[in-house]
Amino acid sequence: MKGTIFVFRTFISLLIFISIEAYAQNDKNNNTQAWWKEAVVYQIYPRSFKDSDGDGIGDLKGIISKLGYIKSLGIDAVWLNPIYSSPNDDNGYDVSDYRTIMKDFGSMADFDALLKGMHEHGIKLVMDLVVNHSSDEHEWFKQSRSSRTSPYREYYHWWNAENGKPPYRYSLFDVNHDAWRYDSLTNAYYLHYFSRKQPDLNWENPKLRHEVYDIMKFWADKGIDGFRLDAFQFAAKDTTFPAFRQGFEKNFTQYYGMQGNLHGYLQEMNKEVLSKYNVMSVAEGAGNNFEDAHNLVDADRNELNMAYAFDGVDIAKREGYSLLHFKNVFSKWDSSFAAKGWLSIFLANHDQARLVSRFGNDSPEFREVSSKMLTTFIMTMRGTPYYYNGDELGMTNAGFTKIEDYRDVQTLNEYRRQKKLGANMQEYLKQISFESRDNGRTPFQWNGTLNAGFTTGTPWIGVNANYKSINAVAQVKDPSSPLNYFRKIVKLRKENKVLVYGKYTLLDNKNPDTYSYTRELNGKRLLILLNFKSVAASANTEIDLNKARILIGNYDHPSKNGKLRPYEAIVYELQ
Repeated sequence: MKGTIFVFRTFISLLIFISIEAYAQNDKNNNTQAWWKEAVVYQIYPRSFKDSDGDGIGDLKGIISKLGYIKSLGIDAVWLNPIYSSPNDDNGYDVSDYRTIMKDFGSMADFDALLKGMHEHGIKLVMDLVVNHSSDEHEWFKQSRSSRTSPYREYYHWWNAENGKPPYRYSLFDVNHDAWRYDSLTNAYYLHYFSRKQPDLNWENPKLRHEVYDIMKFWADKGIDGFRLDAFQFAAKDTTFPAFRQGFEKNFTQYYGMQGNLHGYLQEMNKEVLSKYNVMSVAEGAGNNFEDAHNLVDADRNELNMAYAFDGVDIAKREGYSLLHFKNVFSKWDSSFAAKGWLSIFLANHDQARLVSRFGNDSPEFREVSSKMLTTFIMTMRGTPYYYNGDELGMTNAGFTKIEDYRDVQTLNEYRRQKKLGANMQEYLKQISFESRDNGRTPFQWNGTLNAGFTTGTPWIGVNANYKSINAVAQVKDPSSPLNYFRKIVKLRKENKVLVYGKYTLLDNKNPDTYSYTRELNGKRLLILLNFKSVAASANTEIDLNKARILIGNYDHPSKNGKLRPYEAIVYELQ
C-alpha cells in the first residue's frame, strides 16, 4: 500500500512539474525578447512622402532627404510600400520586375543609398513583398499567355475556354467583381483576385515558388531587415476550382484565404529563406480565426514572426462604431496571444482612410486631442505597433468632392460599377469621401508652402487643403502638438518594457465611453485610461489614483480621479 501511495504521489508531483514547466514555457515564449517585438514600425508610402525632382511623385531621394525627421520620431523600423518596377495600375502592387526599382522612385543606386542611410541612423528597413500576384506586364505573364505550351504557363492560373466558363470567383478590384478574365491569345481565362492587371501567381508550381525565394534572397543579401507579405493568405488555391455556394463572395477571407497548402509553402519559405537571414516576417491578414493566426506565427510552426489582423481596423464605419465592440475585439485578440505567438497593433495603413477621421474626431476642436488619444492606444497595447506616415501630424481625410480627384483603381472601378447599376452617385461620393484608400495617400504635409512642401511640381494626387495649418514644421515648434506627443510616447514605450511584454487586463469592460486597462510585468504596473467620446466621461476602474504617478497625458494638465475630458488619454504608473 505504501508503495502504491509513493507511486501515486510521484505521479502527482510529476504532473505538477509538467504543468509548471508548460506554463513557464508559454510564459517564456510570450516574453522571449526580439527586436521586432520591441520595434515601433513606421510605414512610408513613397509616392506621397517627399518628391526630390519636381515631377510630383515622391521618390527614394526624397525619403533620404528626410532621414533626420524619421530618426527624430524615435521609431525603429520603416515598412516601405512597393518600389519595384510597375506600370502602376495599383500604385506598385502590380510588379513587373521584382529586381529593379520603379523609375518614378529612382534607381537601385538610390535604394542602396537609402538602405545605407537608414542603417547609419539605426533604422531597419522592411520591404513589401507582393507575390500573391504580379503585373500582367511581368515577363512571366507575357510568356505565360503567349502559348499553352509555354514553360511559364503554370506560373499562373488558367482555365481553357473549351471547358466552359470557369466557376465564379470574386475579384475585389474588378469593375464587375469577376476574377476570371478572358484572354483571346490562347482562348483561356486567367485568374485575378484583384485588378485585371494583377494575375494571381500559381503557388502550387514549385518552379514559381523557388523563383520567389530567389527574389527574397536577392533583397535579403542586400541587407534589408524584413518582409511584409502582401495578400499572402490568398496565395494558395484549390486548382480544381470547385463551385462555391451562392453568397460566398460576401466573406472573401473565409472562402479565399488560408486555403490549400498555404502553411506548407510558408514552412518551405522559412526553410529556404527566412531562417537563413536575420529578417522579420509579417503576414498581411491573419486568416479567419485565432487558430489560423497561431498557425501562421507560433514559433514552433517555423512560418512567420507576426500576423497583421484586420478585425480591429475594419471596425470604423461612416455611421460610427461601438467602443464596446472595439474593446471586445482587441481584448479577444490579446487573450488569444497572451501566452504564445505575436501580433501587430495598428489602426491605419495605406489601404485605409486617415486614422483620426475614422476612429477619432477630425473637427478643429478635437482633431489634435483625439489623434493623440488614438496614438496612446496604439503605443500602449501588447504587440508591435505599426504607424502610418502622416498620422503623427493628425493628417485628416482629403475632403475630395468629385470622382476626378481620386486615383485609386478600387475606388474608380467601383464608381463605374455603381454608375452602371444606377446607384445614387452623390451618396457613393459621400461614402468614398470617408473610406477611400486615397484619403490616406495624399502628400505628406511638410510645411505651409506651395503643395505642403511635398513637391515643386504638380502632385500626382491633390494635397489636402488644410496643409497650411496641419504640417510638420508648425508642429515641431509646438511642444503640445500631435507630432511631439508621438515622439514622447514612443520614447515612453521604449523605456518601459512592460508596454511591450506586459500582461494586459481590461477594466470597466461595459463602459461605452472609456477604455481602461492595465499592463503588468515583473511587479511594474501601468494603468491606461482613454476617453473615446467628445464629451467628458468617467473611467470606473476602482483603482485609487491618489498614489499613482502620471507618466504622460494628452492634455497639458491631466484630469484626476478618472474623470476624463473629451478624448483624454492618461498613462499612470501604479504604486
